[in-house]
Amino acid sequence: MTEFVSMTRDGYNRIKAEIERLETVEMPLIAEKIADARAEGDLKENAEYHAQRENQGMLQAKINALKSKLSRAHIVDTSALPKDQVAFGATVKLKDSWGDEEVYTLVGAGDEDYENGKILSSSPFGVALMGKKVGETVEIQAPRGTLKYEVLSIAFEE
Repeated sequence: MTEFVSMTRDGYNRIKAEIERLETVEMPLIAEKIADARAEGDLKENAEYHAQRENQGMLQAKINALKSKLSRAHIVDTSALPKDQVAFGATVKLKDSWGDEEVYTLVGAGDEDYENGKILSSSPFGVALMGKKVGETVEIQAPRGTLKYEVLSIAFEE
């Protein structure tokens, strides 16, 4: 069974651009380094040649993984989602029970960046936020107990 990956059009285009860069810039550089190392002579004892071949293999694996992700992509049109409740692609401002404010954006797999507040929409935290409206409280079970947040605002990138 194929598992789809939800992403925005921007996320899809960003991955496509990364694949293009890897194939047209990085791969030719490695091929050039392999050719230079091959020109050095005996390949059996040529550490540079073997290192570059390994780099080439790892780069190809990364390209293949990105292409696989794109082939399983489900593009979410955030403009069609209701703007008054938390949904995929929403940036949500929350206030915790201590009065601190936090901002999170709900993203798809591969776009998460926890240091910058981009969390998976499929994570327990993301799932708990889904469908909530401004003023509602969300409770999330965590190892240290139940965390409570009030939804202060919901915004979507245009």
